[in-house]
Amino acid sequence: MSEVKIIPVAPVKKELKKYVQFGIDLYAGNPCYVPPLVIDEVDTLLPGKNPAFEFCSAQSFMAMRDGKPVGRITGIVNRLVNERSGKRQARFGFVDFVDDPEVSAALFAAVEDWARSQGMHEIIGPMGFSDMDHEGMLIEGFDEMGTMATIYNYPYYRDHIEALGYGKDVDWVEFRMTVPDKVPDKMMRISDIVRKKYGLRNIKFTSAKKIKEQYGVALFELINEAYDDLYGYSPLTPRQINYYIDLYLGIIRLEYVSVIVDADDRLVGIGISIPSFSAALRKSRGKLLPFGWYHMLKALKGHNDVIDLLLVAIKPEYQSKGVNALLFSDLIPIYIKNNIKFAESNLELESNESVQSQWQYFERRQHRRRRAFRKKL
Repeated sequence: MSEVKIIPVAPVKKELKKYVQFGIDLYAGNPCYVPPLVIDEVDTLLPGKNPAFEFCSAQSFMAMRDGKPVGRITGIVNRLVNERSGKRQARFGFVDFVDDPEVSAALFAAVEDWARSQGMHEIIGPMGFSDMDHEGMLIEGFDEMGTMATIYNYPYYRDHIEALGYGKDVDWVEFRMTVPDKVPDKMMRISDIVRKKYGLRNIKFTSAKKIKEQYGVALFELINEAYDDLYGYSPLTPRQINYYIDLYLGIIRLEYVSVIVDADDRLVGIGISIPSFSAALRKSRGKLLPFGWYHMLKALKGHNDVIDLLLVAIKPEYQSKGVNALLFSDLIPIYIKNNIKFAESNLELESNESVQSQWQYFERRQHRRRRAFRKKL
C-alpha cells in the first residue's frame, strides 16, 4: 500500500468544495448521516466569507493515497477565545477519515505541527470557529439519524483519536422528546406565575423583515450574554452578528419562534425551533441545485413531524426563574396544531443541569452523546 500524503488545502472555493465533498462521499449509503449544506460549509472555511477570520487563523489538510482523498482535517486558532481564557489552545474540526490508523495519524500529526507553528500548547476538538459551527465527536447514538446542527461520524473515530493520545475534555448529550398532546399543567402554572411576577409576555412575528429590524442584533447579543460561560464560547462580533442575521433569520418559520420581552419591550428570552431538515439534506446530498432547494422548501413549509430546537437563550438575570416555561407554553400548541410528534434538543453540556431540567415535563430519551477531546502539544 502506498504512503499517505498530506496536502495543505488552498482557501479557495474550488479546493474547499473538494474538501467538503470528501466528507459527504465518505458516508454514502449511511442511513444516519446528514450532510451539511455544501455552500454554507464552503463559506465557513472561506476567509473572504466567514467574519470569524477577523480573529481566527485556520489551515485545512487533505490526506491522499494513490491520488485519492482518504481524510481531511482543519486546524483553527481562535485568538479571541485564547485572550479570554489565557490559554494557547488550537482547535481541530471538520475531521473525517477512512478506517486506517496511518491516515488518522498523518492527519493529526499535520494539524498538531501546524498548531505548534502558531505557538499553541494544546489542541481540542472537534470544534469550529465559533459555537455556530458543528462541534463534538459522536460517541453514542450511531444508529440515530443526525440533525443539521450536529456532526455524524463513524464509531471508529474515537478509537483512532484516543490511540493518538487524546482524552476527554467535555461531553454533550442530546435528547429526543415526545411532543405532549397539551401543554403540561405544571408548565402552564409556572408560565402564568412568571408572566405576572416579572411583567413578561410572548410576542410573535409574521414578518422576517420586522424581526430582523426590531430584534435581530438584540437576539445575537442575548446569545452572547446567555452563552458566555459555556465551554469554549467565542463571543459573536458585530460583523458576525450581521452575517448570521442575514444567514438565518430569513429562512426560519416564524410561528416556531417565540420571543419574550419585558414591560419596556426589551428582549428577555428567545426560543428558535425549525422543522427538521435532516431528510431534505439527505435527499439533496447537501446541494441546492438542481432540486435540493425543493426538498429544503418542502421540509420548511410542508408536513414534517420532527422539530429541531435550534437555540434557547434567556437573559442571565432571568435564568432559573421559570422563563423557559413561557417559551414552551407558547410553542407546544403550535407543534400540536402542525402534527409535530418529536423534538430534538441538539447539544447541551452533560453538566448543564439547568438546561436539562426544562425537559422534565416531557417524555424523553437521551439518544446521543458527543465529546470534545484534548491533547497537550
